[in-house]
Amino acid sequence: MLPLSLQTAPALDGPGAEFAFLLARVLFGGVLAFMGLNHLTGTGEMSGYAGAKGVPAPSLLVPFTGGMLLVGGLSIALGAYPLVGAGALAVFLLVTTPVMHDFWTAPEDQRQTETIQFLKNVGLLGGALVFLAFAGTAWPLSLGLAL
Repeated sequence: MLPLSLQTAPALDGPGAEFAFLLARVLFGGVLAFMGLNHLTGTGEMSGYAGAKGVPAPSLLVPFTGGMLLVGGLSIALGAYPLVGAGALAVFLLVTTPVMHDFWTAPEDQRQTETIQFLKNVGLLGGALVFLAFAGTAWPLSLGLAL
């Protein structure tokens, strides 16, 4: 069995690791920031969908969650306050995924789409948790702003 250490964080010291981490941040954060913009520019349509899913006060919560996605995504991409950004993204994904993509209750003709969206969000949640785990370390090639 391999020894397990919970005291050291993985280092970004391999060849190209700093640039790979930057690319991962920009891709991950950029996609989520774009999703946030969609929430903010399509609030009407998204509020109707959220309301149909049973979300209370969807006209308030859709722009609020859009802000979470936009700020969280930019935070990760820029490396500014990553604890706040990754935390906001993780909370958003943890709370909204089972509500908005409840494939187990979807009609048969919508089940595959909802399953795909559910699994996509689970993967994004995993990414947010990885960035959250790294939030306490200095991020290379970033703005370097942290709590």
